Amino acid sequence: MNNYHLNRKVILICVVVLLSAGTLTAAAEKDMVQFQGVVMTVDLKKQSMVVNERRCTWDKETLINNEKGVPIEIDRLKTKTWVYIEGVQEKAHGRVLAKAIYLLPKQIDGKEKYLYPFIK
Repeated sequence: MNNYHLNRKVILICVVVLLSAGTLTAAAEKDMVQFQGVVMTVDLKKQSMVVNERRCTWDKETLINNEKGVPIEIDRLKTKTWVYIEGVQEKAHGRVLAKAIYLLPKQIDGKEKYLYPFIK
């Protein structure tokens, strides 16, 4: 009888943990953002830039690529260039933490998106 109650408790704990993890994952996915825009300012020392009036930052894990998905150096980011950003909206800090930055040759419209598989 003891093992039966212990097994029920373990199963109940597992269910609660799995449901909690699913809720956290769903909340995290809601804060994901993807957008393209013109780089208005860049501060390499602060690892920060403004794109379409949104402050974006990056860290050592951020992928920085050209339009073909080939890694490039961060110093290629310049003002007045087009970029595509995938990141996480950090509402508490009022910024987007970029997970991936793609340097674009120009604004990509709906007809051209198929040429850039990373654009969602």
